Amino acid sequence: MSVESKPAADASIGELMGQLSAQTSRLVRDEMRLAQKELQQSVKHAGVGAGLISAAGLLAVIGLMTLVAAAVAALALVLPVWAAAVIVAVVLFIGAGIAALFSRKQAEEITPPVAESAESVKADIKELKEARQ
Repeated sequence: MSVESKPAADASIGELMGQLSAQTSRLVRDEMRLAQKELQQSVKHAGVGAGLISAAGLLAVIGLMTLVAAAVAALALVLPVWAAAVIVAVVLFIGAGIAALFSRKQAEEITPPVAESAESVKADIKELKEARQ
């Protein structure tokens, strides 16, 4: 008969300690897997947010360049060409604003998963120590 299959009433202290050790190891491994999955989700949200904020910055720079081109065109020609450049700049700034809003939404979804899991592991270890005494 294996150590795992004996009822607790029939098991010796050594067998019970072996079961405790095995269960503790399994618990810690499961907690570590959970922490890893939580961290992966947070990193994913951070990556998407960083990509979108980069897109917002790029669109803002292109918008600024277009606005400068519009000012140059307006001063040099005093023709409707500058109006077209202003319209393009406004559209680019709207795109930058939309990307920034999505980036903000992604950044709000970032959670510190490691702290929760670490506290859970610490609580489990504390309970085990208290149970041994």
